[in-house]
Amino acid sequence: MNARILYYAIVVGLAGFLFGFDTVVISGANLPIKELWNTSDWFHGTFIMSMALWGTVVGAIFGGYPTDLIGRRSTLYWVGVLYLTSALGSALATDPYLFSFFRFIGGVGVGISSIAAPTYTSEIAAPSSRGRLVALYQFNIVLGILVAFVSNYLLQGVGGANDWRWMLGVEAIPAAAYIIMVLGVPRSPRWVLIHKKDEPGALKILELNNSESEARSIIASIKQDVKNNLSAHTSVFSVKYRWSLMLAFLLAAFNQLSGINFILYYAPEILVKAGFGSSDSLFSAIFIGVVNLLFTMLGVFLIDRSGRKMLMYIGSIGYIISLGMVGYAFYAELSAVFKLTFILTFIAAHAIGQGAVIWVFISEIFPNKVRAYGQAWGSGVHWLFAALITLFGSVLINSMNPWTVFWLFGSFMVLQLLFVIFMMPETKGASLEELQSRLGGMKTKKSQSTIQEVKENYVAEVGN
Repeated sequence: MNARILYYAIVVGLAGFLFGFDTVVISGANLPIKELWNTSDWFHGTFIMSMALWGTVVGAIFGGYPTDLIGRRSTLYWVGVLYLTSALGSALATDPYLFSFFRFIGGVGVGISSIAAPTYTSEIAAPSSRGRLVALYQFNIVLGILVAFVSNYLLQGVGGANDWRWMLGVEAIPAAAYIIMVLGVPRSPRWVLIHKKDEPGALKILELNNSESEARSIIASIKQDVKNNLSAHTSVFSVKYRWSLMLAFLLAAFNQLSGINFILYYAPEILVKAGFGSSDSLFSAIFIGVVNLLFTMLGVFLIDRSGRKMLMYIGSIGYIISLGMVGYAFYAELSAVFKLTFILTFIAAHAIGQGAVIWVFISEIFPNKVRAYGQAWGSGVHWLFAALITLFGSVLINSMNPWTVFWLFGSFMVLQLLFVIFMMPETKGASLEELQSRLGGMKTKKSQSTIQEVKENYVAEVGN
């Protein structure tokens, strides 16, 4: 793996670190803020807990525009500015409305980063290492989640009743560092060629990490891909991209229907209901972060070896078993340790499966011309489901039996397993341009198969 490309992927992946930290740090401030402003379950779920996620929906829906217009790198720089503003503003907020506003801004940064970062890394990586490099974004997300859990635990009690302000404000430090570092990475050569129409500039960037002949070969394949996808209708919602749109929608929706954000956002509260004390719940949440990190590392290691589909098989089966057992543990009122064990099993299943695959897979299945908008589609679906589940999470956790919630999520994972078996293609080892030919071929084969089946049925009826 090219060392320079690895460095670029790590720097861009730090947007994921801030993503993970920003989205989960609220778990430590959840109960203190609820007590401070004496909010109802509906208000708390809508404005305090899920407002950042509504920001991610907006960022994801519209993030494709800056990613294409000003470029992947410039967009990532402004993402860092949004994170910094959100961290400081949330920490200094004087009422729940101002707090929600700054959390919303951070969410916009998260949504845009989930488009720009995977798109950038997929466009600079070689096919043989693309899965691992794009998955570094997910690795940084879970690293940020772990650091947020640890930070919340260490800052508990600092500043007395205002400890939650320190928990949220500390994010400003890595955000400032990221803003400086991201300016040192080059622009995406595919963006420079396609959107700036600057072939010499794209060639110069490619030659930083490839020989001249390799760089020219990549340029030729990109130009051919653009030619193949050139038409009067270049919208990502054109009929020609319907298969990629459907794959991205289903993968993104199932990611959240697993209940992953519900568990991460409400981890301390869930653990209290499982039988842990309030202080113990914050400490136990650290185990969730550690398991998430370790199994994400395993997923990153395997994704270019075993492939995306195999990891999804492992994750789907792990989801079904773990969610079923957590639900049973609450139903039968088993021990807190038993419940925590299978919650950690669920986290491991997510980390090695959906967690490692989602941003890689979505960044691969759209052609160069509309990749940013395709990423925006998948990311938007992901964050819309995340926002809805988190919005209703506060109500679900306080008005329904926990076992009902976990078994509901488990039933959705049975459907995900069927999606993996019958619909999901394998994308490892192929260039981005090659994948477009393959996905287009899949659609053609499906259409031809349907037509042939109709013909055979017609001939059989006529014969009878």
